[in-house]
Amino acid sequence: MLSGVPVATQPADLVGDLPGDFTARVTDLLDRVEQRLAVAAEADTDFVTEAAQHIIHAGGKRFRPLLVVLASLLAAEPDEEAVVRAALVMELTHVASLYHDDVMDEAQLRRGAPSANQRWDNTVAILVGDFLFSRASSIVATLGTDYVTLQANTFARLVQGQIAETRGPKPGADLLEHYLEVLADKTGSLIAASAIFGGMVAGVGEQELRALDAYGEEIGMVFQLSDDILDIASDSSGKTPGTDLRAGVPTLPTLLARRSTDPADARLLALLDADLSADADLAEALRLMRAHPAMTEAREEIRRRAEVARAHLAPLPDGPAKTALAALCDGVISRSA
Repeated sequence: MLSGVPVATQPADLVGDLPGDFTARVTDLLDRVEQRLAVAAEADTDFVTEAAQHIIHAGGKRFRPLLVVLASLLAAEPDEEAVVRAALVMELTHVASLYHDDVMDEAQLRRGAPSANQRWDNTVAILVGDFLFSRASSIVATLGTDYVTLQANTFARLVQGQIAETRGPKPGADLLEHYLEVLADKTGSLIAASAIFGGMVAGVGEQELRALDAYGEEIGMVFQLSDDILDIASDSSGKTPGTDLRAGVPTLPTLLARRSTDPADARLLALLDADLSADADLAEALRLMRAHPAMTEAREEIRRRAEVARAHLAPLPDGPAKTALAALCDGVISRSA
């Protein structure tokens, strides 16, 4: 682990073995992004600085900065300062959205620490999220109007996805389709923008930017859906198993399980609609979900989407950056294996 960089941000965690000089370059850029994240969140008062750095200091996967860096290295010598700034914009936008998400979800924890809304209050969390959005906007303005436009359009999608999630599906709408549309807007859009930002810094052509857009949108879905599997299947992901299940949060496996008409699933379906605050009930729901065919179906859907993402990379120039982006498909799949 490099100074200041959480273990999860190390490239080898998700992209496997690559040429040593390339891996070192990626790691160095991520280290520089990490060091400047806290600086970007500094404010005029100690209180705002502490609140704005709260989630940043809690760590995180830094998946979006990783995508910016990998896509930027499609060029032999990208402007490294522009790479760092583009990665900062994507991560600050993401972190800002987390402050707002936690208020809307009434979350108790974020990355293993008390959420900002719990440590302080909802008003502080919302305003700190706004503050971080402003910091991202200030940095993106230094990159150029094309970057500003993409960030603004991405933010619009992100907000609309949050609204769609809050309002829920329309009467009679397919619950799974609604869920996937929400994920595309809330998660896929920002991850796609990260890949595009990297490509823009690299100076690739329009065809390559479209490829990065499609790839990023799909790998973003894979990344989020793999978390759905981890919520049920993993005992070592750093997240307490069944957190979403207990909270009644829809996930890919539970939505697939809800489609079952098998009488043998009656108990599971009842638990999915029940109060799972009791540990025994949650343990039973986890046991039934882990044994349900929906888990296999969910993993197959993740693998299918990962292969779709990989196929989108075809127009990109061959080299270690393209290899790393392709390997990322396998790395994200392995999280849910």
